[in-house]
Amino acid sequence: MTFMEAVLDGLRLVLVWPAPGYMMLGVAIGMFFGAVPGLGGLVGMAIILPFTFGMEPNVAFAFILGMYAVTTTADTLSSVLLGIPGTAASQATILDGYPMAQRGEASRALGAAYTVSMIGGVLGAVFLAISIPIIRPVILAFSEPELFALAVLGLTMVASLSGKSIFKGTAAACFGLMLATVGFAEFGGVRRFWFEQNFLLEGIPIVPYVLGLFAIPEILELAVRNTSISRVQPEEVETGGIINGMKDAGKNWWLGIRCTFIGVYVGMIPGLGGSIVDWVAYGHASQSEKNNENFGKGDVRGVIAPEAANNAMKGGALLPTIAFAIPGSASMAILLSAFFIQGLEPGPQMLTEKLNVTFTLVWTLVLANVAGAVILLLWGSQASKITYLQGHIIVPAIMMVVFMGAWVGNGTLGNWIVLLVFGVIGYFMKLGGWPRPPIVLGFVLGKIMEEAMNLSMQVHGWGSFERPIVLVVIALIILTIILAVRKQQKKKAQQAERLSARDGADEPASTIPMVVEEGGKNCPTASWPVSALLIAMFVYCFVDAMQWSFGSRVFPQTVATAGFLLALGALLFDLKGRAALKAGTAASDVVGVDKPYVLKSLYYLSWLIGIFVLTLGIGQFPALLLFVILYLKFWGNFGWKVILIYTICAVAFLLIMFNEIVPVLWYEPPHLPSFFV
Repeated sequence: MTFMEAVLDGLRLVLVWPAPGYMMLGVAIGMFFGAVPGLGGLVGMAIILPFTFGMEPNVAFAFILGMYAVTTTADTLSSVLLGIPGTAASQATILDGYPMAQRGEASRALGAAYTVSMIGGVLGAVFLAISIPIIRPVILAFSEPELFALAVLGLTMVASLSGKSIFKGTAAACFGLMLATVGFAEFGGVRRFWFEQNFLLEGIPIVPYVLGLFAIPEILELAVRNTSISRVQPEEVETGGIINGMKDAGKNWWLGIRCTFIGVYVGMIPGLGGSIVDWVAYGHASQSEKNNENFGKGDVRGVIAPEAANNAMKGGALLPTIAFAIPGSASMAILLSAFFIQGLEPGPQMLTEKLNVTFTLVWTLVLANVAGAVILLLWGSQASKITYLQGHIIVPAIMMVVFMGAWVGNGTLGNWIVLLVFGVIGYFMKLGGWPRPPIVLGFVLGKIMEEAMNLSMQVHGWGSFERPIVLVVIALIILTIILAVRKQQKKKAQQAERLSARDGADEPASTIPMVVEEGGKNCPTASWPVSALLIAMFVYCFVDAMQWSFGSRVFPQTVATAGFLLALGALLFDLKGRAALKAGTAASDVVGVDKPYVLKSLYYLSWLIGIFVLTLGIGQFPALLLFVILYLKFWGNFGWKVILIYTICAVAFLLIMFNEIVPVLWYEPPHLPSFFV
């Protein structure tokens, strides 16, 4: 079978009924799982995998890949509208997408995101098809040293681009790396930093960890300030948001194509590409685009870049999976199971005699991306209206999703403990101007980096740093740091000019426009305790690791040393800023603590802890409903009619979603009768 015959036969297999029907069913399921924080493509694929038994191969792959293809398209909804990453691939989208929603431009951000998602998904599949004959030696050239170097590059990009301070960004990344060492060590089997809690022996669960860092601080602000997500009224925003977003995608077509290219070829790196691809694309955009001073404040290009890349990544991750049986991601590991169910064996034959089956997968990705993007484009303007709702209306609903999203998985109270602990950490980091995305990326890459570092030193020794690809990546890391430092120096110079102009005109500081990035305004009074706690944590981790074997301690001690120095640098800058604030010489973006806001925030956090305590006493299901009722009554001051309707809807959602669609084992105290017999 020739190459073109395989392409056409693959298309025929996708279009033969009932494959199109199952593909559209998969697209619908994927949009739901992608849009709900805490679920994502991995959970969806695990749920629908058993249903592929007995299906023809083309039908089974249409079903499962139809769902998989659109999760990184639908996850844009929560990233833009709520500032909560729907999946790990949408973290970078938050940096500009959520500020756009706060400006009343959510529909514009969604229009741009869905347009480039569709184009990225299609072109990603095209680039994949073109690459099939030539990419094998490139993939096989990647070994542990290359993976470690690329992981460092990804961390460097996110740390330098997601905040105002390189010290804070890199210290936060080290914090994430340290969190990844919790549990049994890969080398030596030592139990590390588990604090006698058995649920931590398998490591910190990622879903409650991410939801705590991102979701709770944003929801807390909605509750305390009772503001809508959008800071402007609908009539103040120009019409045609979706169309304007599509036009933005057209104007920045070259950026979209470049990031699609990045998405495909970074996505091919097994186990790593999907973790860093959106940040690599975002870093490329912020460093290569002209007039980039608005990145991080609501620049539509900051949405276009990661969204084009994370959809194209799906096609790239597919290649090592089908050609070498090396899963490009956890979702691809489930796809391997689907291969075995269908009696197919991944390997070089998938690029030769079974090339038509490979193109069946490629065509499914293309058509599913188009279908999902078109549906979401048609629906995006309606979804964006959530940003204008009163905060007290949406907070109980979002909190139910967050708590249950954290519960899905192993279904233990430990998940809720992690959610609440990192919710508090995320709140104080946001209050102090600390970037949170580096923590998540460090956590995701931690185990990969530790394994790669240990194997690199055992197999290659110091020769790891002499490999050609490693040298190229090291050069990119250095270039990234230089560009980030230059960018911050330029901003400081602009800030000094503005302050000089203010002093000359005798203007108050608040009238001078300043650049404010992820983490909000710089609040050294709230930031220095975070710096101090990180210093103490790194010292504790270094000392505690001294008793372990060399293989178990080398990575955490290396991270602790780097993290200590970086957090110390952040602390010194915090103390300097605090002194300037007291002296009245601080810059206009340096603010003090809003004490009434902090006190009310702590009060709200006590309510969340109350959910946990109530669950221990009366069970999980009634505790969540009681929270909804009490919140609507005492925070929202709603009437009993509204509360009754809201509670009925909450009951229906919990029972349908978590009893039928994603069945969970509800927590119920042993001394009380079960609600679900």
